[in-house]
Amino acid sequence: MPPKKKAVKAAKPKTAKVAKPTIKKPVPAGSRKAAKPKAASAVKPKAKKTPKPTAAGTAEILSSEVVFEGPLFRVLRDRLIEPGGHENLRDIIRHNGSVVILAVDKSKNKRNPWIVMERQYRHAAQRFLWELPAGKLEPGEDALAGAQRELEEETGYRAKKWKPLVEYYASPGFLGESMKVFLAEDLVAGNAHPEEDEKIELRLVKLSEIVKLIEKGAILDGKTLTSVLLYARKLDAKKGK
Repeated sequence: MPPKKKAVKAAKPKTAKVAKPTIKKPVPAGSRKAAKPKAASAVKPKAKKTPKPTAAGTAEILSSEVVFEGPLFRVLRDRLIEPGGHENLRDIIRHNGSVVILAVDKSKNKRNPWIVMERQYRHAAQRFLWELPAGKLEPGEDALAGAQRELEEETGYRAKKWKPLVEYYASPGFLGESMKVFLAEDLVAGNAHPEEDEKIELRLVKLSEIVKLIEKGAILDGKTLTSVLLYARKLDAKKGK
C-alpha cells in the first residue's frame, strides 16, 4: 500500500501570507507611525522657514524708504527681518541722539545739593514742563562735548567735573533717539545764550524738593524722572556706607 501524501500542508503556501494587504490595517492616530508618515513630510510648507533668524541684536534690512525729513529728525519706513526671524514693516524716527545734564551744586549741602532746573513750554505735551537741561547732538558730535555746549548755552553754567550717569531710550518702539545723561559738578556761573526759539526759565532747586515734586506727579518729563531718581538713589547708597 503506497504511503499517504501530506496534501494538507501543501495547501497553505507561504505566499498566501504575503498577499495580505497590510495597508488596509488602520493606524491609530496617536501612534508614532502616524506622527512620522513619509508622505506628510513631503507636503510640509517650506515658506514658514524662509525668514531665518539673524545674528543676535541685529536685523536684516530688506528695504528702507525716507517718508519724512526735517531739521531735527527723519522718518524711515523699513521692511526687515528681525532677530527672531519675523518679517515686519516698521516706521522709525531716526535722530542723532541727545544729551541730558544733571548739573549739581554741592557747595552748601553735599547730602541735599541744588539742581539746575528749567521750565519751558513743550507744544507736543501742550503744557509747561520742569526739566533738566538737555539738547540734541550735531551729526558726529562727541556726547560729552555736546553736553558741555548745551549746559552753557541754555543756563550759562560750566562745570569742572563731568561724569556719565546713564544712557537710555525714551520710546524704543518707534524712536531711535538715545539719551545720554551726564553728571556735572563744581559749577561756575556765566551768561546763557539760548537759541531764538528757546524761552527758558531757570531755577536752582534742592534735590529733596525735586523728589517731592516727582512723588506728587508735578514733574512729567521722562529724562528728569530717570536722571534725578537714579542720582538720588546713588547718593542715598553713599550715605549708608
